[in-house]
Amino acid sequence: MIKNLLIINGLVFLAQKTLDPMMGNWITDTFALHYWGSDLFRPHQIVTHLFMHGSFGHIFSNMFTLWMFGATLENVWGPKRFLIFYTICGIGAAMCHMGVLTYENIRLSHDVQAFLQEPTYSNFALLDRRYDLGSGNFNPESMKIALAQAPGDPGIIQTARVFIQQFAIDYRNTATLGASGAVFGILFAFGYLFPNSLIFLYFLFPIKAKYFVGILIVLELVSGVQNTAGDNVAHFAHLGGVIFGYILLKFWNSNNRRHFY
Repeated sequence: MIKNLLIINGLVFLAQKTLDPMMGNWITDTFALHYWGSDLFRPHQIVTHLFMHGSFGHIFSNMFTLWMFGATLENVWGPKRFLIFYTICGIGAAMCHMGVLTYENIRLSHDVQAFLQEPTYSNFALLDRRYDLGSGNFNPESMKIALAQAPGDPGIIQTARVFIQQFAIDYRNTATLGASGAVFGILFAFGYLFPNSLIFLYFLFPIKAKYFVGILIVLELVSGVQNTAGDNVAHFAHLGGVIFGYILLKFWNSNNRRHFY
């Protein structure tokens, strides 16, 4: 099963890099996960985004981790149960991320309305701090200077309003892609089932699996709570994969105990 997942992810990544530029990002728009309030959202994206990646480093790290930790789990569980676990962790991660997207888009909509009603330098700067307005091709610093120097200029105010409205649309249509949520579920399962197995960081420094996984979870939680502007990593999707992985492992364990007794 891991071999099949590696092949599928590799073929999809190749299609993204070769066909998407010619097709106007049709593959990403159609199969990557989008916020449910976006015009680009389709229900199948909850599953299909698991097979897509944004860069070679992204797919390599996910597939290497899947192979490194998933192989032992597939040997223990068998391919069918492994695929069920992988898929449920990925879908659970997507649902958690969708909850975060809902919160973020509602907050953005509120902040955008506040700026449109009162297009001041302070409200524009607030949007920039929270959402990193310079993440695209626009330079927010020049707009902040203009709003500070000529706060009542109708042309500057109109330009700022148009930009903020477009930014909200682009933010709502942002694509999420990658198998990281499912892979974090696999990582957690390995640490849960084989807690004392040694992992060699950078192939040199030994650390027990339970500590390695625990540190990763804490780092993801801290990064998710900090919610730094411009951070495009879906930290709560990773944690969602861990949560659903834990629930599924506990469910399977309870069923096994009932079966034996």
